[in-house]
Amino acid sequence: MNANIIISNLTNPVLLFFILGIFATFLKSDLEIPPSSAKFISLYLLFSIGFKGGQELVHSEINSQIILTLLLALIFSIVVPVYVFFLLKLRLNVYDAGAVASAYGSVSAVTFISAASFLEMNNTSYGGHMVAAMALMEAPAIVIGVILIRKYDQSTTKSGSIKTILHEAFTNGSVMMILGSLVIGLIADSKQAEGIKPFTSDIFKGFLAIFLLEMGMVAAKRFKAFVQYGWFVSLVSIIIPIINGTAAVFITTFGDISTGDRFMLAILAASASYIAVPAAMRLAAPKADPGLYIPMALGISFPFNISIGMPLYWMLIQAFPSTH
Repeated sequence: MNANIIISNLTNPVLLFFILGIFATFLKSDLEIPPSSAKFISLYLLFSIGFKGGQELVHSEINSQIILTLLLALIFSIVVPVYVFFLLKLRLNVYDAGAVASAYGSVSAVTFISAASFLEMNNTSYGGHMVAAMALMEAPAIVIGVILIRKYDQSTTKSGSIKTILHEAFTNGSVMMILGSLVIGLIADSKQAEGIKPFTSDIFKGFLAIFLLEMGMVAAKRFKAFVQYGWFVSLVSIIIPIINGTAAVFITTFGDISTGDRFMLAILAASASYIAVPAAMRLAAPKADPGLYIPMALGISFPFNISIGMPLYWMLIQAFPSTH
């Protein structure tokens, strides 16, 4: 693996602010981001990436590459929660196995945003349809995780229909913002959209750095309660992203998919949801322990992906270019 790429990513200010948040928590600093500010920044990031994706998508012709990419995204969101569930059911109860499976089958918008910054640093573009791919991967994994819980545990409460679960998934604030911004970006006039470009682009990285500072503090706080689960789930939190990201890289060598889109698909496959899935699982699987699946996704898989995963998937893509 190219050491320069790893060093460049590890010294990225965005990642360093995440690490600062972790250190601040472990040192018991009174540093904090007000909850209202953190929520605003989160919504801003989703708005920005969704709107820019919609603007790029409207200028893209629907072709076989886009269709193939969206299809692969959907397949990953279906296959990943199934294999993760059966892997974890060997050591965990079905509630926790189902919740974790949903988290890893779904996606992390913040990881996606960090990946967009990584591509920009490497002067590589990606298609606006990747935002649609991200949105497409949210709900299926949640539904499959709940179905698996109900199938393999007869005592699972039957309250909450699939329709209700889907409604919860799609009306979750993060999903609504990314989908809504994507649609607005699609229908907005391009000349009018230029007027808000300073807001959607120029200040993006600054807000991302502050947001990841807060994410570092949240991850560190939840990681303390996570230690009781032992080494197995910690190892799984690293192995699953590697398996999924690497699988996406090798599968896309056989399709006419651009380098940027291959990288983004690998990141989507490797990431885990710690926003949409917990919101849905509170309703669908209240017996699942959020002290397990949130730290796995946010405390281990997220920092792994943005520090080691992204350079790893990037190097694999460079080593194994598309055959078309």
